Amino acid sequence: MGRRLVAFAEARHWQPFHTPKNLVAALSVEASELVEIFQWSTPEESARVMDDPGQAHRVRDEVADVLAYLLQFCAAVGVDPLTALAAKIERNEQRFPAPTHGRSDGPARPAPVDDPERTPPH
Repeated sequence: MGRRLVAFAEARHWQPFHTPKNLVAALSVEASELVEIFQWSTPEESARVMDDPGQAHRVRDEVADVLAYLLQFCAAVGVDPLTALAAKIERNEQRFPAPTHGRSDGPARPAPVDDPERTPPH
């Protein structure tokens, strides 16, 4: 899919504009547009967003835009996104071990964000 996006941009001579800086800025804008859909939703409303065909269409479009810019950014900087994700998951498995069986105090919660040694995974 990443190659198809690159070919799409090349066919339109957009390469001069698809710098890492521009692509990551566009990624941020598109991610913000996805956030906007949920901005004033309650947790319950956000869980049901895909039940509304109009909202579901917006969500799918914004997800596609975010993914497109992320893949184009990865191509521009030479990052294989799936390899990067696998490496990040492995690091997070080491940093945030799963709780041992038999715990009765509920699900594990991520550490506070202000603790640089235990920043929740992303």
